[in-house]
Parts: sequence; structure tokens; C-alpha cells
Amino acid sequence: MNVEVTPLPGIGVRKDFALRTGQRIGVINHRDGAIELIISRADDPDACVASIPLTVDESATLGNLLGAPQLVAQLTEEHKDLPGIQTKQLPIEDNSPYDGRTLGDTQMRTRTSVSVVAVMRAGQVHPSPGPDYTFTSGDLLVAVGTSEGLGAAAKVLKNG
Repeated sequence: MNVEVTPLPGIGVRKDFALRTGQRIGVINHRDGAIELIISRADDPDACVASIPLTVDESATLGNLLGAPQLVAQLTEEHKDLPGIQTKQLPIEDNSPYDGRTLGDTQMRTRTSVSVVAVMRAGQVHPSPGPDYTFTSGDLLVAVGTSEGLGAAAKVLKNG
């Protein structure tokens, strides 16, 4: 995909790309730190159909929602010839006992035989997190293991 970056004097920077429909979707990063999700008309890329203001936390969550499935799909494709191995997204929710604690604190591999291969945070992938990696609410863990192990891992993150 070709992402176009357009300086908006006095406003900030617009980054967008064309969808297969011809519409453009993107983000305006304002100089004051404000973030806007925008959708433009197919016949006029400068005319917005929708503009949605986002907080930093909302934009980070949206980035996680969009980025994690792509990573999971890639890992699932790579593991398709390994029967019994699955990849799943596991969230660190607001009420998780591991919000603010480390991967090592979960004892995930020992307790469930599941490996956390990446963490999505604020739209960024953090591959191969070590035991000292500290989780925060909104993180999406990308985990690999058996169906049973992944189910157990979800319970660990939810209940402790």
C-alpha cells in the first residue's frame, strides 16, 4: 500500500491511503497532539465523508485492533502444517490482575505450555517479550499453543 504523507500548514500532517473502493482512509496528526481518523470521498480526496476525533488511548486501541489480527493470521499461516498448534490474541483487560505486572509474573509457559510471541501496544508490535516485559491494560498478547493451553492462558490473564 502506498501511504501518502501531506503536510497541512498550521494544522499538522495527514497520512492516508486509497482503498480498493477509491475512498481514502487516514489519520491527521495535529500539531497540538490531537488525532483524527478520516475517510475521504472517492471522487475528491480532499472532501471528508467522516472525521472522528480520537484520544491517544483510543488511537492506540484502534491500532491494536487492526494490527494484531494481521500478525495472528500470519502466524496461523506459518503453523498450518503443525497439527494442534494454534495462535490467538489474548487481551490484558482493565481488571486483569496482570495490568502493571510482568510476563514472568504470569508463569504462562510453566502453567499453560503457551508461548507469548509478541505484544501489540499502541499499534506497535513488541516481538519476543522477555519475562521482565510489563503489561498494561489494552495490550494484546499474541500467543501460540494448543487449544487447551490457550484457553488456560486466557483464564490466567483474567483471573490470576
